[in-house]
Amino acid sequence: MVDKNSKKEAMKNSIEESTEENKKDSEKDKEVKNEVDDDEKEKLLLEHFSKEDLQHKIKELEKGVKETKNKIKELESKNVEWKDKFMRLQAEFENTQKRWERSRQNLKIQYTGNVLKGFLPLYDSFKSALKNDQDEGSIRGFYNQFIGILRSYGAEPMNLTEGEEYDYNKHEALSSIEKEDLPDKTIIDVIQDGWKLGKEVLRYAKVIISRKPQPKKKEPKKEETHEDKEVEKENESNEDLKEQKENMDTSDKEK
Repeated sequence: MVDKNSKKEAMKNSIEESTEENKKDSEKDKEVKNEVDDDEKEKLLLEHFSKEDLQHKIKELEKGVKETKNKIKELESKNVEWKDKFMRLQAEFENTQKRWERSRQNLKIQYTGNVLKGFLPLYDSFKSALKNDQDEGSIRGFYNQFIGILRSYGAEPMNLTEGEEYDYNKHEALSSIEKEDLPDKTIIDVIQDGWKLGKEVLRYAKVIISRKPQPKKKEPKKEETHEDKEVEKENESNEDLKEQKENMDTSDKEK
């Protein structure tokens, strides 16, 4: 059994080696045939064309190849250029779309803000009525409903409280009062509520803020002039005369 397998394996290897050799021989034959064909072509060309004609044609072919290569490079360069232009145009188009979308959103906010600003005086009137009306329940419902309408458009009151720090981005200072016990620019009274629409200020809050008292300035010491000295001497002399006169009057009374 082992001998049969060995024989089969040997035959198989022999067949594979033979096939490989045949392939190599076939490739060699093809190469030889190609060389023969090239030689025959060269002979035919030399029979029909002179050596000068062939050299001329070779030069023309080389020139054509060179021109074709240059044309390919030119087209590749243009391709890169047009691709770059396309990419720039695409980026510019996308940026334009983004700018348009931002402008649209800003225009929407601006339009909504302008409409809502017209209702803010009504809000102030409601709030004032709530403070002054003893029976505030009669208008509390209308007030809450009105606030709900404003909030449905994204508007919100700033809800400032006394003691907050002044922020010029949200507040408008109507006046300032000297306060020693408060930091500088602290809100001490809210005159009118501020409102915002999203991140935008719809109306600045009108407030009164504190300021530190100014330090008292010391008056500079006045330098004494020659005229001041003369006046001072004259005053002293008058004082002496007055004193002498009083002494004389006292002496006369005693006599």
